[in-house]
Amino acid sequence: MMRHLIISLLSLLCMGVTVVNANPVDDLLNRMDPGAAAKFRTELQPSATDFFELSQDGTHVCVKGNTWVNIAAGVNWYLKHYAGIMVSWNNMHPRLPRHLPSVAKPERHTTWLTDRYDFNYCTFSYSMAFWDWKRWEEEIDWMALHGINMPLAATGEEVVWRNILLKLGYSKEAVGKFIAGPAFLAWWAMNNLEGWGGPLPDRWYEQQAALQKKILARERQLGMHPVLPGYSGMVPHDAKEKLGLNVTPGGTWNGYTRPANLLPTDSHFDRIADLYYQELTRLYGKADYYSMDPFHESADNAAIDYAACGRKLLAAMKRTNAKAVWVVQGWTENPRPEIMNALPAGDLLVLDLFSECRPMFGAPSVWRRADGYGKHPWLFCMLENFGANVGLHGRMDQLINNFRLAAAANTPLASAREHLKGYGFTMEGSENNPVMFELMSELPWMVGSLPSADSIATFRQQWLNAYVRARYGTDDATLQQVWQLLGNSIYNCPAGNNQQGPHESIFDGRPSLNNFQVKSWSKMHNYYDPADTRRAAELMVSVADHYRGNNNFEYDLVDIVRQALDDQARLQYLRTIADYNGFDRQAFSRDSARFLNMLLLQDSLLGTRREFRLGHWTEAARSLGQTPSEKDLYEWNARVQITTWGNRVCADEGGLRDYAHKEWQGLLRDFYYPRWHTYLDALSKQMAHDTKPDLTVLGEGANANKTATELFAMALPKGPVIDWYALEEPWTLQHNSYSAEPVGDCIDLAKRVMKVLGEN
Repeated sequence: MMRHLIISLLSLLCMGVTVVNANPVDDLLNRMDPGAAAKFRTELQPSATDFFELSQDGTHVCVKGNTWVNIAAGVNWYLKHYAGIMVSWNNMHPRLPRHLPSVAKPERHTTWLTDRYDFNYCTFSYSMAFWDWKRWEEEIDWMALHGINMPLAATGEEVVWRNILLKLGYSKEAVGKFIAGPAFLAWWAMNNLEGWGGPLPDRWYEQQAALQKKILARERQLGMHPVLPGYSGMVPHDAKEKLGLNVTPGGTWNGYTRPANLLPTDSHFDRIADLYYQELTRLYGKADYYSMDPFHESADNAAIDYAACGRKLLAAMKRTNAKAVWVVQGWTENPRPEIMNALPAGDLLVLDLFSECRPMFGAPSVWRRADGYGKHPWLFCMLENFGANVGLHGRMDQLINNFRLAAAANTPLASAREHLKGYGFTMEGSENNPVMFELMSELPWMVGSLPSADSIATFRQQWLNAYVRARYGTDDATLQQVWQLLGNSIYNCPAGNNQQGPHESIFDGRPSLNNFQVKSWSKMHNYYDPADTRRAAELMVSVADHYRGNNNFEYDLVDIVRQALDDQARLQYLRTIADYNGFDRQAFSRDSARFLNMLLLQDSLLGTRREFRLGHWTEAARSLGQTPSEKDLYEWNARVQITTWGNRVCADEGGLRDYAHKEWQGLLRDFYYPRWHTYLDALSKQMAHDTKPDLTVLGEGANANKTATELFAMALPKGPVIDWYALEEPWTLQHNSYSAEPVGDCIDLAKRVMKVLGEN
């Protein structure tokens, strides 16, 4: 009998069929900590309602659930709230104790929010551009532990496009000019640009197709329903000339040429759409969900029949899988009302992409839609991070309140609640601010006990105390004070503040006399007292010696002290500029030197953790290449994305420079420091020579006819004009190596930082 079973399994493997393990959660536990599965009993039980239940079975912790993902979420709940072990991006392989704490009485959690989504297209470039299978395995485990069952699966989409364009008659060279490089594939996939960062080597396509198949197999093994990229009508911008297609030009996006949109009235529309789905299915199989975002971040065009486009896109998807659902991002103008009105209820699932700040579903917001998404189901999503920027940030009270408005039984938004199907993580960049992702992942399992509007602060305070126990395995009063302080300040960005992501570091921006936000669209606005982050850092350092070796504590120590140093450096910058404006050359020399030393001190602090080292990004990029030219191309992609983002036009006129800025060791020292040193040195030289009044300001000569306002503006201090792109681009072309391996002791460096801050 055993011999026949083995032969059958080998036959299935040879046919390319995935053999599903009887219990994928056991595999997950053993990947996390070898032998951990033996400490649990997991049981799959049919249920019409999503649930997990914790209980004790002799010496084993028993976790029941109606899906493998729900069981994994139950395991995670147990680890956090019973064992004081938090599995986090910075701590994916914790050691479990030999004897697990017992579950005194059964604990059961249910939710009617069955659809739980993960990822933004941007995540695949800002965070995951160079991930290998080992890193993907960890992420899929993280997803399962956090209840995700609908992950976007965009890896390898470019392979589909390469194959169909070759079939349509495009040359290999032309394909290379259309498909973007590895760090920019997200914006190509969203119809924003063509070719930037490419052309991709043949080996890239082979690697990514193989990687995507492993990703999908593991996700399906856990019972997830991957969301594959569908056909949104995109074609190369020259498709009219090369293929004779009827298209509308895509125009430009921040200086880049956009792909064109194939009109649904074109006689070739169905043929090209079917060709896309046939190739997608051949490579990766069919899906229950397909993601399509036609006309992403584009102005309305009277020449486009949006309703007809919507019907055509849906019909093409349904020809592939009649039961499939179209997933669309609720972002700015999308989904167009014409498309929503043209489609049947149940065929469209809308991701309310920024629910914690700018919801469209009906909660108060600058983007509020009075009727939400009408008849269509939708997901409450937390965006949290833009550009994978590093920085403490969150909207705890807003998140809790908006989720309450969407999901609570007594919500005034009854229509929105009726069509709410779940939640999602839609961050542009991951691996940051774990506290916000823990909060969002737990709220759906507490949907029956959400706080009223006037008790949100109390709910937050209680939740944060539980977070401390889960995060560090302790009820330490000092650590609870830290998180209450952060929860009341930097992690509680208020309603009305629409900034995109973290408060940005003064170190990361192009220098000027009035530095504030780093990137063009951050909408940054002060909302917390920098004394609060400084006090939180002081408290963390005061107990640091007690928690040496506690991975989560040491990660948070560096992150919180980093934030405090950033905030104090902003004040130091303002003092330096005040010295310049006051023409106090001696004070300027002292304060500018201190600012630069703070920047280099930040570099040293961040170097103590792998997560905050540039090397973890550049090493991953180079490791995917097999030839020197491949390695150099991938590294160039990695360097450009986090600095200039684009070429000179796109960086400067398009405003993309520093969008994905990173507070990373190596980048601070070799990219941000030279910018600031250059600028402050120029200011110093300007002060040394600027001792005579400028007579033109007084109205003499050519300026005699200027208005008083113009003369006043001319009299204001003006910093030196520097060609920043010329200074920045050379770094993107270099190949000096950066190591991912930590250097120094994080606790010792944190103490040094606080000592320096105390000297002022």
